[in-house]
Amino acid sequence: QVLLAESGGGLVQPVESLRLSCVASGNTRRSYTMGWLRQVPWQKREFVAAQTWDGGVSYYGDSVQGRFTVSRDNSKNAVYLQMNNLKSEDTAVYYCAADAVSQELRNGRPNYWGQGTQVTVSS
Repeated sequence: QVLLAESGGGLVQPVESLRLSCVASGNTRRSYTMGWLRQVPWQKREFVAAQTWDGGVSYYGDSVQGRFTVSRDNSKNAVYLQMNNLKSEDTAVYYCAADAVSQELRNGRPNYWGQGTQVTVSS
């Protein structure tokens, strides 16, 4: 079992930046891909970004490519999401996620989820 706890959400204005953090606890010995999904009410979960265990490969959703950066610190069991040039359409609940299989996370079906943190982009 892996427990994920997000932090860093909030209200920002368009073009501003925000950094989300997620810390994993529990069975963190496996080599999990970790990343982020987001969801707006009544819409499908959307893949945002993920990074493999060794940091060698990063994946991004089309809508955030070039604006968001995913990174991780395995010594802290943490993954981060730096979000720059935020837009109103980035407003969503952001979920930290982990899975041993990268594709499952990218497909929006990770084994482990956090509780989510709200990000609101509004002027």
